[in-house]
Amino acid sequence: MYFDFDYYYKVLKHVWGLKGWPHRRKTLFKLLVLVPLESSFHAAFFLLDYVFFPKLWLQKISQPIFIIGHARSGTTLMHRLMSADGDKFNDFLYWEMFFPSLTEKKLIRLMGWIDQKILGGPIKRRLVKLDDHLFGPYRHMHYMSFWNAEEDQFSMRAAFVTQQWSTDIPLMEVIDMFHVDNMPNKKKRWLNHYKEIVKRQLLLNGGQAIHLSKNPVMCGWTESLIEAFPDVKIIVMIRNPLECIPSLLKLVEVSWQGKNWQKKDYARSLELLTQTCYESFTHPKAVLEKHPQVPHMLVDYRQLITEPRQTIHALYENLGMKVSEQYDQYLMDHEQKEKSHKTHFRYSIDEYDGLSVEKIEQQLDDFFTQYNWERPSENPNIVGGSAN
Repeated sequence: MYFDFDYYYKVLKHVWGLKGWPHRRKTLFKLLVLVPLESSFHAAFFLLDYVFFPKLWLQKISQPIFIIGHARSGTTLMHRLMSADGDKFNDFLYWEMFFPSLTEKKLIRLMGWIDQKILGGPIKRRLVKLDDHLFGPYRHMHYMSFWNAEEDQFSMRAAFVTQQWSTDIPLMEVIDMFHVDNMPNKKKRWLNHYKEIVKRQLLLNGGQAIHLSKNPVMCGWTESLIEAFPDVKIIVMIRNPLECIPSLLKLVEVSWQGKNWQKKDYARSLELLTQTCYESFTHPKAVLEKHPQVPHMLVDYRQLITEPRQTIHALYENLGMKVSEQYDQYLMDHEQKEKSHKTHFRYSIDEYDGLSVEKIEQQLDDFFTQYNWERPSENPNIVGGSAN
């Protein structure tokens, strides 16, 4: 199993230098003891997969679909809407991402069966309470659960390829999870490891489904995805940046503040995160324009919200797929629900130094023109809202 020693040493060095940080000792223990133990444990099972499951040697990843786009742009909504299409697609539940090995997942599923069928479910009840404790306070911003599908890039955590360190510690100037297309050595190793994890998940779920992935961070991986998966299909979610950029910044800032970081501590990381926000719009579009042979579609978030059934039909046709009668009925039954999709998570652009309506409009001027977004700089009566 792959492990990114380069990023590991960089994070270790950074944390070592945080002399005044109250969580320094605890984090060093995690880095020096827990991370090596955890990764070694998963690596051992990773190797055993090929012994216990010889079909893994022949498992293929055919025509995977990647949903990318700026965070908070509707990638989750699109992913969950498509996942409802029967058994067509394969994805990762959040708990499954903590166990990259197929053997591990099989054993955990066995324990779950024993817990439910023989013991009456005491373990499941405790996990439900833990799930509510961990994710309940944040579900108004983004609904998470052990049993929900999530960004499957999290499954590379044991290889030390994870955004988690950047959301716990503001060190985006130390490790870069976004610009993979510009990292020749890393992208080959990262994508090879990612493919191994996806193969295991496919085999876990029968081996025949289409892998469906949603990862906003993979906006910076677009070229790499095309190289790694020659028959890839890509969906790019597009939403007004005046809504989703401040929403993402607030989400990450809340995470940092929850770890007692002050604004001066994360100012540089916030600046770098803001720059990737712009690139989350421009980079996928530029890459796909260079690769017109790749089946893809840029989906306007407003259309997904107001006309989910029509949007899915157009998307499937664009990607060369058919909508089954059963799935079409699901889309009709849930159209009203999807139209009312909203959240109470609020933001304000004014909270962020160096970020303004004018700057966002300037950086993404072509998108404002193409998607006919209103420009508050020209109409002061336009105000912000909420983000999903």
